Amino acid sequence: MADTKEKEPNQAGQADPGATPQGQEPMAADLAPAEAPAAPKPKQKEKQKERQKGKKPAEGKPAAPAEPEGPPPEPAPPPRLHDYYAQRVRPKLAQQFGLTNPHEIPKLVKIVLNVGMGDASKNPKALEAAVAELAAITGQQPVVTRAKKAIANFNLREGMPVGCSVTLRAARMFEFLDRFITIAVPRMRDFRGLPTDSFDGRGNYTIGIKEQMIFPEIDYDKVEKIHGMDITLVTSAGRDDTALALLRELGMPFRGEAPVAVA
Repeated sequence: MADTKEKEPNQAGQADPGATPQGQEPMAADLAPAEAPAAPKPKQKEKQKERQKGKKPAEGKPAAPAEPEGPPPEPAPPPRLHDYYAQRVRPKLAQQFGLTNPHEIPKLVKIVLNVGMGDASKNPKALEAAVAELAAITGQQPVVTRAKKAIANFNLREGMPVGCSVTLRAARMFEFLDRFITIAVPRMRDFRGLPTDSFDGRGNYTIGIKEQMIFPEIDYDKVEKIHGMDITLVTSAGRDDTALALLRELGMPFRGEAPVAVA
């Protein structure tokens, strides 16, 4: 039978000659190849899947957009009102006011449409309908405007929605102005011309509209509430007389004047 008794420690603290000194444990490199731990083998199935799928893009980096098939789309033609302004209006204004510097000739900078909804907090569906109608009129998604400060008399808190607005520039600006002059303005009820005293002294003109139904993009059967809007035409004129001449040449039908026909 094998001896099951534990080995007794050496007397008087004598060290065992065959034992390994304390603090000098064998390293993995000192072990025999048979005693070293086996390295993990790579998974062959995962490698095959990666080869089939290809290399994935690194995290945080967007994938490269796919190249469109076929020829590139043709650029949209410039608005006809922009061409009319460049060919007819600019030379006429320069001659009328004696402007030698081409940068002094007044021009349209932007058009701002603003719709105010005082009951937007109580009736959010009306605000959503106004946003959808303004997007259909301008072809651009409006921005919801919010209160800058709280007013207790109006039950208004800071940050509450009070309306929506759109700022048009470049091609969309000229396209909207062309449709507004030729289609929307003649559909106003009892229209006798736009007032000439709506300038702010710096060459900016503001028009108040009582109904959004004058725009043909609005479907009368789907309108939930009739509301108005403010349309501001911002120019680089800096003076009211030059801004009035600019809008008159663009075809705005002012009161008491025959509108200029845009070719």
